[in-house]
Amino acid sequence: MAHDHHSHDEHSHGHSHAPTDFGWRFMVGVVLNLVFVVVEAGFGFAVNSLALVADAGHNLSDVLGLALAWGAFVLSRRAPSSRRTYGMRRSSILAALFNALFLLFAIGAIAWEAVQRFWRPEPVSGWTVVIVALIGIAVNGVTTMLFAGGQKEDLNVRAAFLHMAADTAVSAGVVLGGLLILYTQWYWIDPVLSLAIAVIIFWGTWGLLRESVDLSLDAVPTSIDPKKVKAFLESWPDVTAVHDLHIWPLSTTDFALTAHLVMPDHDCNDEEIQKISQALASEFGITHSTLQIERGSLPCPFASEEAL
Repeated sequence: MAHDHHSHDEHSHGHSHAPTDFGWRFMVGVVLNLVFVVVEAGFGFAVNSLALVADAGHNLSDVLGLALAWGAFVLSRRAPSSRRTYGMRRSSILAALFNALFLLFAIGAIAWEAVQRFWRPEPVSGWTVVIVALIGIAVNGVTTMLFAGGQKEDLNVRAAFLHMAADTAVSAGVVLGGLLILYTQWYWIDPVLSLAIAVIIFWGTWGLLRESVDLSLDAVPTSIDPKKVKAFLESWPDVTAVHDLHIWPLSTTDFALTAHLVMPDHDCNDEEIQKISQALASEFGITHSTLQIERGSLPCPFASEEAL
């Protein structure tokens, strides 16, 4: 496929916005989980349950994660300035990266203490574990429901929803462990359960870390297939070639695109470019598109840099 280049004769920008009514939901989620962390950690130390302490540590990371997500949610909606022309949308990516690193540290501490418990098992109050974990199911369940309504429109909200749903399942596992201790008196179940919680946290954290690093380096978001985007643009009427295509994240919820479209036989106007931008937003969730229309009279100087 030939690549052509022409001067920047026409540009257009497409924008859309994520839901803006979730600030109070983040606040309620933070308060509920913070209160539960204090209760769970207190009972965990009181009855000598590492599983409760481990789950409290996990829930503390959830509080921090929700607080950072909440802060990023607010910052990402600040108006752009002459210096920060995209505003502070990228703060949500930095929050995700910080959360991933914090969680990895917490996982190491939980795993180390669990291994120590194998060599020196200590008695655990099973009923206390069960009752506190049941409260955890209620708290995490309510928090999950807070974010259920907006998960399809906002990836940041969806991440919070999935995280809290997983925590509900973890609390259910702690309940099961407490019941097993009650009926078997096998205290080694407590450190085993702690290690299982650590593995579950690590499984989700590794994906979060990898994706947040990718987004920090302006990689194409995993929810978007760049080859499909290019094919979509090439299939647009009167487009004969697409080059210098770039897709990157503005935040965890907003994605941007720039592309050169070769349209030698079409007198492309603002309305046509707006249709293409709206189609990109609808089909791929790309909320900010900048399109350059070219006639194909000059060779493209960027042809050797094409990745697609």
